[in-house]
Amino acid sequence: MNAATDVRPDARVAILIELALAVGGFAIGTGEFAIMGLMPNVSQALGVGETQVGHLISAYALGVVVGAPLIAVFGAYLYRRHLLLLLMAFFAIGNFASALAPGYASLMLFRFISGLPHGAYFGVAALVAASMVPPHKRAKAVSRVMLGITTAMLIGNPLATWLGQLLSWRYAFGLVGAIGLVTVVLVFIYLPFNREEVRNSPLRELTALRRRQVWLTLGIGAIGFAGMFCVFSYLAPTLIQVTGLDEHWVPVILAAFGVGAILGNMAGGWLFDRLQFRSVGWILGFSAIILLLFPLAAHSVWTVWLSVLAVGGMVALSPPLQIRLMDVAKDAQTLAAASNHAAFNVANALGPWLGGMAITAGYGWTSTGIVGAIMALGGLLIYALARWQEPSPAAGEA
Repeated sequence: MNAATDVRPDARVAILIELALAVGGFAIGTGEFAIMGLMPNVSQALGVGETQVGHLISAYALGVVVGAPLIAVFGAYLYRRHLLLLLMAFFAIGNFASALAPGYASLMLFRFISGLPHGAYFGVAALVAASMVPPHKRAKAVSRVMLGITTAMLIGNPLATWLGQLLSWRYAFGLVGAIGLVTVVLVFIYLPFNREEVRNSPLRELTALRRRQVWLTLGIGAIGFAGMFCVFSYLAPTLIQVTGLDEHWVPVILAAFGVGAILGNMAGGWLFDRLQFRSVGWILGFSAIILLLFPLAAHSVWTVWLSVLAVGGMVALSPPLQIRLMDVAKDAQTLAAASNHAAFNVANALGPWLGGMAITAGYGWTSTGIVGAIMALGGLLIYALARWQEPSPAAGEA
């Protein structure tokens, strides 16, 4: 951590900064996941199949994957406050454009554009949060900022789904754009401009890509987290077609996912501060079990509610991997922190794609649980490899 960024504000100022950053996470989380709850509505409005709507999710995720490393590298010249303001303003514009998209092809393009600032925003926000607390409290500080995206799963996504069902899916993206503009105002007001902040160079940021543990950690997120997105992306049609619920109940079940995500997010920060990297193995094992049970649970409203709550708990993986990347990246933290969300959005693209293949092949909507469990186990294997190849404290890293 740079010495200049290690200046810690008082508790009240730190809370206001975390709140401002969390509102941005709320906007991004609502924008990212709103399409999942509105899949049947978008499908009907644009005259395309629901698996094609799944490609809109993948387009956004691809934007995150492309934007996170590029913006992190070239944004290294900027002060963190300025970079956060630019990223959230760009995100707001992308979502307003999505709301006005005339057709499927243009919506695909605007979803890609909206995803570009996602990873860099969360990466820089995590670095700001971690810089304000002692080292042994970093994971919990990051998890507090990430409460924005998990609260979006509890409130923002169901609200956007309800608004889209009541009026039009376009209003959901308009709402997201408006929240993005609110974030710009809050960050401008509460995050102070630190002229002493040491900025990095693009070449130094790129040194993170030479570290094996960085790539293994990114692999855990890209593969292990795909299972959650595999189930969540097709949750609305699963609830309607398998559980037999009316579409008006979809926001209620999505709220259960949000509760699980909030609990999982806080648990993930707590676990990492106590177990360090070992926490990742426990979370992935939990995830595999929960996903295997999803096909059985989907046939009853009561069991599907509990199952969706548990699937949301897989978000516990996010804070540990975020701090792990900041540790193994050494002095190239911006790129590594932003790339964490690029990895998660590789998962966000991979999960719906593999789930859609299984559904199209005739295995049914609940096959997403089996596919997801396989992905969680894949992440667990990469975790085991990372533990095996982890250098001792006295040794360097290749």
